[in-house]
Amino acid sequence: MSSQPLAERIRPKKLDEVIGQPHLVGENSVLRRVLASGHIPSMILWGPPGVGKTTLATLIAHEAGLPFFTLSAISSGVKEVREVIELAKAHGKAILFIDEIHRFNKSQQDALLGAVERGTITLIGATTENPSFEVNSALLSRSQVYILKALTPEDLIQLIHIALKKDKLLAEKTVEVHETEALLNISGGDARKLLNLLELVINAFPTGQDIVITDDKVMEIAQRRVALYDKGGEQHYDIISAFIKSIRGSDPNAAVYWLARMLAGGEDIKFIARRLVILASEDIGNANPNALLLATSCMQAIQMVGMPEAEIILSQCVVFLATSVKSNSSYVAIKKANELIRMKGDLPVPLHIRNAPTKLMKQQGYGQNYQYAHDYEGNFVNQEFLPADISGVKLYDPGNNTRENELRKQLKNQWGTKYNY
Repeated sequence: MSSQPLAERIRPKKLDEVIGQPHLVGENSVLRRVLASGHIPSMILWGPPGVGKTTLATLIAHEAGLPFFTLSAISSGVKEVREVIELAKAHGKAILFIDEIHRFNKSQQDALLGAVERGTITLIGATTENPSFEVNSALLSRSQVYILKALTPEDLIQLIHIALKKDKLLAEKTVEVHETEALLNISGGDARKLLNLLELVINAFPTGQDIVITDDKVMEIAQRRVALYDKGGEQHYDIISAFIKSIRGSDPNAAVYWLARMLAGGEDIKFIARRLVILASEDIGNANPNALLLATSCMQAIQMVGMPEAEIILSQCVVFLATSVKSNSSYVAIKKANELIRMKGDLPVPLHIRNAPTKLMKQQGYGQNYQYAHDYEGNFVNQEFLPADISGVKLYDPGNNTRENELRKQLKNQWGTKYNY
């Protein structure tokens, strides 16, 4: 029996052997064009686990004919990064592959910048997390981002049959695959897990016994069905999506179910709590301001208590948010404001509401004719606060709920027809 796992033994040696990712490795695809050009850019490979990120990095280095160094962000730090950079300098140029680059902190990522800018290293980072959030902007701006898609059931079944033919150890055995559902479900779409599970199942059959793979046999050998949740892969995104949409849709039953799925899969409770804080503002907002207060308190409380009791606090918060009246008016307002800035640019601040800390600024009219709201009845006076080009533009439109209908009435009384409330 080989000491190498099956997934390593049959790792593709050329692009034509890669299963899936036709948008990246198919005929006339982006990576093939990049390789043909001879100019390999630094890149981030983003996708679920077990879809070929490490394989692609290895193949790119092979095709480019460059020295290939690898680091794991879990076990490496700035010291190891600098050591590899020195080795790359000795070779003139090299490719550095960093697995799980999202686990590098800012200082570790910053240590790469100089070498990437100078071309000493071509960086290939692999991540299961959105690089927009997990890779610092300076490094991201110097890299191309290529998205790897989840492998389809057809891809995975094809991989099983390739393994049975291609691997020398398995090819010596007579294996019949009658059913694949259990193999696919337990591996959760991760090709590496699938291949290693396949080998585990095959090796569990006694010598001389016919090897017939069925769902029941796979479940028996695997002993228990692994929860279909992978906090680093596609299920992570699908389940958090179902969770958020259930709360937004005011279904506490579905929301608590998806919460339990995440907790059973080992999801970070702080990640869940952060999403609840965001949702409390994005989907509830001023329709029920207490939602944000409770979500924030929930985040503090779960960090003090920890699991398993934190699940009770999370459940309370989830039920409260799911059953709360909803409004996304504050969310829409900031999106409208961002779009207005994109269209109009940086419009000048009206003179009367500019700060005037110096005599010269006062002479130029800064702060003149500003009306201090607290000097007026009801602590309000109708004056202009927006740049002249967008005067009267309404960004905040209160939602149709009890709390925001009161806000609408208040704004209409204060501003009259200016904002058409």
